[in-house]
Amino acid sequence: MGNLTANMLRGSLEPGRHHDGDGLFLNVTPTGARSWICRVQKNGRRRDIGLGSAKKVSLAQARQRSAEVRAQVEAGIDPVLQRKKAEGIPTFREAAAKVFNENNKSWKNKKHRSQWLTSLQTYAFPKIGDIAVSDIESSHVRDVLIAIWLEKNETARRVRQRIGMVIDWAIAKNYRAHPLPMNAINKSLPKVRNRQNHLAALHYSKVAAFVGKLRERESIGRLAFEFLILTAARSGEVRGALWSEIDLTERTWTIPAERMKADVEHIVPLSDAALDVLKRARVHKEDSNDLVFPGTRHGKPMSDMTLTKICRDANVDAVPHGFRSSFRDWVSEETDFDRDVAEMALAHTIANPVEAAYRRGKLLQKRRKLMNLWADYCVVTRS
Repeated sequence: MGNLTANMLRGSLEPGRHHDGDGLFLNVTPTGARSWICRVQKNGRRRDIGLGSAKKVSLAQARQRSAEVRAQVEAGIDPVLQRKKAEGIPTFREAAAKVFNENNKSWKNKKHRSQWLTSLQTYAFPKIGDIAVSDIESSHVRDVLIAIWLEKNETARRVRQRIGMVIDWAIAKNYRAHPLPMNAINKSLPKVRNRQNHLAALHYSKVAAFVGKLRERESIGRLAFEFLILTAARSGEVRGALWSEIDLTERTWTIPAERMKADVEHIVPLSDAALDVLKRARVHKEDSNDLVFPGTRHGKPMSDMTLTKICRDANVDAVPHGFRSSFRDWVSEETDFDRDVAEMALAHTIANPVEAAYRRGKLLQKRRKLMNLWADYCVVTRS
C-alpha cells in the first residue's frame, strides 16, 4: 500500500510533491493543478517522468504506470522514447531521413546530396539519433557540435545547419512547438580564429601569363578554361554551357536559372576574346550534342578534374574557381567600377529581389565594358 489514498486526493493538499512510494509522486502546483510523476534512477542518473494529470489518471492507474516505467528503465528501455513512438513522433534519426527524402531530389550538387545524411549519421546520430525530435534541446545540439567545432569547424557548421533544418521540419509537422535557440548555441561555442579557407587563387597580375600558357596548345579543356577566366563564371556553368545559350548577335551567354547557384537566370556579356574562344571551340562541336565544351564521354560534360589537372600540369598554385577571386581583386584594385557591377558580373545574390532585377538591367552595359577591359588585361602578355 502507498502513502496516498483516494480520500486524500479528494481533499485539499498543500502545494509541493506528495510521495506515494516506489518513486511515485503527486505534484501539486500553487494554483492547485495536480499531476503524477515517477522518479527513476539508472546508472547514477535520476529522471522525473510525467505520468499525466491527476484529473485523468487515477491513483491506481498512476501506480500501474509507475511500475511499468520502472520495469522499462530496469530493462534498459527509455519509457519517454517509447511513448513518443506510440504517439507517432519520430526520433531525430527518423525525422532526418524524412527530410532527406523530401529534399534530396531538389539539390543540384551531388556532393551535397551524398554528404547531407552522411554527416548527420557520423556526428549527430550517435548522440541524438534516438531522441524524439520533440525533445531535442540546445544542450543536445551543443554536445554534438563541441566535439568537432575546433578540429572540423566547416563540417560542424554544416552539421549545425542540417540539424536546424530537421528541427524546422519538425515544427512544420507539429512534432514540436518551438525552434532551437541557435543564437545562444552559437554564442556558447568557442571562437574559431582564421577559419576561412579560401580557394587558392592566382594573383590577377599573373593571369595573363597563365592564359598565354593555355594558348600554347589547344584542347577543348584549355578552351573551356580560357572561357571560364574571360567570363568569370563558375566551373559547372562553363562545363555545362550549351550552344543554344549563346547569342552571337547580341554577344551574350544566357545561363538558365536551373544551372545557376542562386536559381536566377544570369546573362554574361561576351568580349571579343570570349567570342574568339567560342569560334575555336566550334571546331570540336559534336553532332547531336549541344555542349560547347563536350567531355570525353559522348553527350556528357567534361569532368571538373579536367580543369583542375590543367592547373596542376602548369604548376600553378590555384584552382579553377579561384580565378573568380582573381577577377574580383582586379576590379577592386585596378578599376573604378562600383562594387555592384563586379558582384553582378560574378552572379552574386543581391538580397532585395526588386533591387536586383533593376540593377540587372541597368548594369548590363557597364558589365559589358568591364568584361571587355578584363579580357584586354588577360590576353596581353605581361612580364
